[in-house]
This record gives sequence, structure tokens and C-alpha cells, in this order.
Amino acid sequence: MEKNTAMDTTVLYDEQNTVRGVMRRLFRENKLAILSLIIIAIFVIGAVFAPWLTPYGYEDIDPINRLSGLSKEHPLGADELGRDVLTRMLYGSRISLLVDIVPTVISMLAGAVLGIVAGYMGGRVDSVIMRLADIMLAFPSMLLAMVIMYTLGDGIINIFLALALVNWASVARIVRAETLKLREAEFVEAARSIGVSSFKIMWRHIMPNCIPSMIVLFTLNIPSAILSESSLSFLGLGIEKPMASWGMMVNIGRQYLYTNPELSLVPSIAIMLIVLAFNFLGDGLRDVLDPHLKKQ
Repeated sequence: MEKNTAMDTTVLYDEQNTVRGVMRRLFRENKLAILSLIIIAIFVIGAVFAPWLTPYGYEDIDPINRLSGLSKEHPLGADELGRDVLTRMLYGSRISLLVDIVPTVISMLAGAVLGIVAGYMGGRVDSVIMRLADIMLAFPSMLLAMVIMYTLGDGIINIFLALALVNWASVARIVRAETLKLREAEFVEAARSIGVSSFKIMWRHIMPNCIPSMIVLFTLNIPSAILSESSLSFLGLGIEKPMASWGMMVNIGRQYLYTNPELSLVPSIAIMLIVLAFNFLGDGLRDVLDPHLKKQ
């Protein structure tokens, strides 16, 4: 009987937060979050179907129309080498979104595992993991990412490592706090009383109940990763040429800010839109998934 109680509590929590239920409540309660989701979907579609949405490749050069401004051939202009800005924006969205999402997923997984282990096990394990997290959080994240990139060199894989190393500690602390509350819950006590192992309790009972908070964290950490990647690329520590990323395009375009402002403005606006969209989506998901907010 106690075993069924432990299992049912976890399942009930999941049923209340199904994708369909969350989307229904999100659409009903937060239209801005839905609009943000649409904007994100547009960027993702543009990234996926980039080769079919533009007749140019991201390296194709049109010397005759270099720095020509907005035109029929180049709706968003052409850069200093004659490369189509719209094409580079579409291909750049592939790089920017990939470089932002993958490190965030890595940091979320690492932070969640370490946070659950620290919160549930307690004692020396908790102390070691949290002190390591404190050390990581003591450094400014952007400065730490710059040091890592300067040490490892340019490249996508190195950006993955740099951004993941910078962001895992904050995730671990939040998940640990959730775990400290959940480990005293009745369904966890019931599972523990019938001899369920600590490993199964952590991954079958505590982890599923941390997922709503992790989803919100994911959507709120993406903007930070976008800005970090854009800043690194702007400083020349990110994506290697000739690959395109929005931060690199802003850096290149600033040299022509007075004569061809679109070279910097277009990627800057794209960065602003995607960051705001993820922030508003994260706020909407937090309002829907966090039961404590509804009681306030």
C-alpha cells in the first residue's frame, strides 16, 4: 500500500503538468508567452530551412554589390565582401541557436545531477559539490568564459565547453534547493520506509518533480547563453571564420555603422528578439508550472 502511495504521488504530479495541459493554460493565461513561442519557432524554421529560403550560400561573394545597402538582390544588404546579409542571418541562426541550446542542455543535465545528489545525500557530498559551485559562481561568468576560450582557442566545441562550465553551478544550487524540500515529502518518506534505494528515490521520485523547475530554468538560461556567445564572437573568441554567427556579424558591421548600419542593426535586432522571446516564454512557463505562485 505504501509502495503504491509513493508511486501515485509522483505520477499525479506529472499528469498535472502534461505538455497539452501546460500549453492550454499558457494560451489561456499568458498570450505574450505564446507570441514569444511563435517568434522562437520562426527563428528555428529559418535556421532549419536556410538552404531553401535563400538562393545564396553563406560564403557566396558578390563583389559588384558589396556594401550596396538594401536592394532587390540583397533585401537586407550585402557586407564588405558582397555576402548576402539575409543568407548569413539564416545560416548564422543555425550556429547561434546550436551554440546556445547545446551548452545549456549540458549545463542543465550536469547541474541537475549534481544538485539532486548534493541535496539528497547531504553531509560531505553536499559540502564538496556546493563549495565547488561557490567557486564557479565567485567568478564573473563572462570573464570566466573568455579565459576558457582564450585557453582552448576558437571553435564550436570549445564554446560548448566554456558555456557549460560557466552555467552548471547556478542550476545545481536551484535543483539542490528543490531536492531539500522534496526529500522530506510524504511520498519520498513512504518510498524510503519500504526499502527503496537512494538511487531509485533520486531518479524516480525526486528528478520528475524537479522537471517543471528545470524547464523554466532552461528557457531562462538560453538568453544568457545567447548573449554570452554573441559577446564572445563579438570579441573574436567565438566562431571561426568564414562561419557566420550573429555576434560576429555585429562585430564586422560596426566598422560600417555610419555608412551601412544594417550590417550591425539586423543581427542586433535578431539577438534582442530571441532573447526577449525566451525571457517572456520562461516567465510564462514559470507562472504556469510553479504552484507556489498561484497561491500568492
